[in-house]
Amino acid sequence: MFHRHKMRGFGPRGGGRFGREGIEGGWGRGHGGGGRTRGRRVFDAGELKLVLLKLIADQPRHGYDLIRAIEERTGGAYAPSPGVIYPTLTLLEDMSLIEEAKSEGAKRLFAITAAGTGHLADHAEDVDALFARLAALGEDAARTDSKSIRRALGNFRQALHDRLSEEDATDEVKSQIVVIIDEAAQKIERLK
Repeated sequence: MFHRHKMRGFGPRGGGRFGREGIEGGWGRGHGGGGRTRGRRVFDAGELKLVLLKLIADQPRHGYDLIRAIEERTGGAYAPSPGVIYPTLTLLEDMSLIEEAKSEGAKRLFAITAAGTGHLADHAEDVDALFARLAALGEDAARTDSKSIRRALGNFRQALHDRLSEEDATDEVKSQIVVIIDEAAQKIERLK
């Protein structure tokens, strides 16, 4: 059976392993909500609040720093969008779990409040599970990603596009391509 695996290179800056929101349904990018990877959400809204709160408890942070921190913890497999991060920060601030801290520059820096520390303590088990999930995403990214594979897939996509774009790309040519792809998939699955 051929399985589609997530690959990087389809992300926001034309690079990055799985894009800012992760992969939805195998190939491509997911959007909105807490971000997606392999067809399922990485976090629901409550979970993302806990992740951000924990990261802010570790050290005061601004929104972009939180995005990068999550991306680093997942080995680039997931980075929430600003459209998800900033409303969540506003909610945490409205809940008095974080507050704006003094900072240099125009970026808003957030620090945890006493109420936020208590909230984290009340949800410590959930926080541990969420950070274990982030680590697992990072481990999966490390196992399934390599520059040489991305390069080879890029070459494959280009060759496929070029050949199918030609005027003589008959149904017979398309059938031959399908056979080649199926054979390659079977050979990959049999690798030990």
